[in-house]
Amino acid sequence: MAAEAGRQEARHGWLWHLENGVSGAVLLAIAVLPTVEIFARWLFRTGLPSSSDLTHHLVLWLTCLGGAITSRENKHITLSAGADLIRQPLRGWIGALTAAISTAIAAAMTWSSLSLVLIGFDPAKRIAFVPVQLAAAVLPLGFALMTARFVARAPVGRDGEGRAARGWSKAVIAVLGLAAGTILSFGSVLNVLAAVFPGLPDFLYSLQDALAAGSTRLAVPAILLLSVSVLFGTPIFIGLGGVAYLLFVRSGGALEVIPSEAYGMLTGYSLPAIPLFTFAGFILSESQAGKRLVRLFKAFVGWLPGGLVIMAVLVSTFFTTFTGATGVTILALGALLVFALQSGGYRPGFSEGLVTSSGSIGLLIPPSLPIIIYGVTAQINIKHMFAGGILPGVLMVLCLCVCGVVTALRGRVERAPFRLAEAWGAVRESFWEILLPVVILVMYFLGLTTLVETGAVAVLYSLIVELAIHRDLDFAALRRIVLKCVPIIGGVLVILAAAKGLSYYIVDAEVPAALSAWVQANVSSKLVFLLALNLVLLIVGCLMDIFSAILVVVPLILPVGQLFGIHPVHLGVIFLANLGLGYLTPPVGLNLFLAAYLFNKPVAKIVKDVWPFFLALLAVVLLITYVPWLSTGLITLLKL
Repeated sequence: MAAEAGRQEARHGWLWHLENGVSGAVLLAIAVLPTVEIFARWLFRTGLPSSSDLTHHLVLWLTCLGGAITSRENKHITLSAGADLIRQPLRGWIGALTAAISTAIAAAMTWSSLSLVLIGFDPAKRIAFVPVQLAAAVLPLGFALMTARFVARAPVGRDGEGRAARGWSKAVIAVLGLAAGTILSFGSVLNVLAAVFPGLPDFLYSLQDALAAGSTRLAVPAILLLSVSVLFGTPIFIGLGGVAYLLFVRSGGALEVIPSEAYGMLTGYSLPAIPLFTFAGFILSESQAGKRLVRLFKAFVGWLPGGLVIMAVLVSTFFTTFTGATGVTILALGALLVFALQSGGYRPGFSEGLVTSSGSIGLLIPPSLPIIIYGVTAQINIKHMFAGGILPGVLMVLCLCVCGVVTALRGRVERAPFRLAEAWGAVRESFWEILLPVVILVMYFLGLTTLVETGAVAVLYSLIVELAIHRDLDFAALRRIVLKCVPIIGGVLVILAAAKGLSYYIVDAEVPAALSAWVQANVSSKLVFLLALNLVLLIVGCLMDIFSAILVVVPLILPVGQLFGIHPVHLGVIFLANLGLGYLTPPVGLNLFLAAYLFNKPVAKIVKDVWPFFLALLAVVLLITYVPWLSTGLITLLKL
C-alpha cells in the first residue's frame, strides 16, 4: 500500500510536490514559533523578536497555499445537495456553469489582491528580514492557482456524437470565466497595469467607466445567479466572495478593500489558533487515540444502562472540540463508534443517528474553534466565551446520553459488568490523551500561555504522545497527516477570508443599524425576538457553514441583541448552539450528507434516524436560549 502511494506521488508534477512541501513546512513553522516563544519567555524572560508577526503571516501563506491545494483536490466546502437531484446531461451543463462562475470570481480575487499588493503596502516595511509586500504576494498567487484549478477541474463537455470534447469545454469555461472576472475587476486590472506601465492611455479609463456602468446594472441578477449556483456545487467561499465583489461593484467601492479585509483577518491576533487546534485534532484522530478512548469510556460507563451510548457521545465530543469540524469526527470515528454500538446490541438506525447527531455537540466546549472565531468577530473576551460554553455544552452532552439510557432501558440492552482490571488498564493506556484538555485549559486560564501558544502546546503535546509515547505514528505518517489536514485548514480559512469582505460591506452599508431599527419598530417582546432568532439561525446553520455564518451574520445580530439587553456571551452561545444544530437540519444540513456518504444510506434514511435526537437537542437549545444563567453563570462564579 505504501509502495502504491509512493508510485502515485511520483506521477505528480513538481508544482504538486512544491505546494505540499511548502504548505507542510508552513504549518509546522506555525506550531514551532509559538512553542519557542514560550520557552524563550520562561527561560530568558524575553520573547523572540517579530515571532508573532511572522506566525500571523505564515497563517496567510497557509491559507493561500492550502486553498490552492483544496482546489486541486476538489475539497472546497460546498452545498451540492441540489446537484445530486439532477440527471445528465443537465447536470453536466450546471457543472460547467459553476466552474465558469468559480473561475470568474477567483480571477477577480486574483486581480484585486495583486492590485492591493502593488499599491497598498509600503515596500520598505518589513517583518524581521521579510518585506511585508513580499509576504502579502501569496494572496494573488494563491487565488491565481485556484483560478487555474477551477478550469482544470471543469466537467468534460460532449460533442454532438457523444464523444468527449475536453479541450472545447475547458477552453470555453476558461475564456468565459477569465473574461467575466477581468471585467468585474477592471479597475484593479488598470491599477496593476499602471504600476507596471505608468502613463496608460485615457481610452482605458473610459472603457473602465463603461464596464463599471454595465456591471452595476447587472450586479443584482448576477448575485441571484451566484446564490443559486452555490446550491449546485459552487464553493461557499466563491459565493461569499462573489457576493461581496458584486455589491462593491454596485456601490462603486474599491475592490481592493475585499483582499485588504481578508489580509487583516488572516493576520489577526488569535487566528493561528485555528490551524493549530485543527492540526492537534488530526494528529489524535489519525492515531489510535480514538480506540483508546473508546476502551476507556466503555470500561467506566459500559456497565450503566446506555453506557455504550455515553461512550460514543463523549468520544465524539472530545474530537469535535479539538478539530472544530464536525465532519472530521464523523468521517474519522463514525465507523468505529457505530460498530461498537451495534456490537453492544443497538440497532443500526439508532447507532447511525446517534453518531451523526453527536458530531456537532462539542462545538460549545473549549477549546472549540467556532468559539474562538465568534469571540474574535464579536470582540468578546475568549476566556468569557470558553466559560460561557461549558455548561450549555455539557447539557447537550447529557441530553444525548439520556436518550441512550432511555433506549437501553426500553430495549433491555445488555450491559457489560465493571471490571477494575480493565478500567485500570484503559486508564493507563489513554492517560496522556485524557490529560490533554486539562493541560491546555489550565495553561490558558491561568495565563501561562496565550491562545495561540495554547494551540502550539496542544500540537507539541499530541506529537509527543502519539510519536514518542504510544508510537502510533512515525514521521511518514506525520507527513500524511499534514497533507490531509492542510486542505481542511485551507478550505476553512479561505471561507473566513472571503466572508470578511462581505462582513465589511454589511457593516459599512449600515445594514445592522437598519435591522435594529426595524426590529425595534416591529418586535416589542424579547421572548418573541429570541424565538425568531432560533428559527433564523437554524435556517442559516442549514445553509451555511458555521465559520462563514459567524463572520456574515454576527455583525447583524449583535446590535439587535444589545437592543434587547442580551448578554454578549449568552448571544454567542445561542448563536453557536443553533448553528451546531443546523448541521442536522434538513434539507441540506452538512452532517446528514456526510453520514449518508459514510454509512452508504439515503439521506432520507439518515434524516429519519436523526430526527429523535434533533428534537431532543432542539429542546436543549431552547432551554439555553431562555435561561441566560447557563451561559453566564460560570463567568460570575469564576470572576472572569
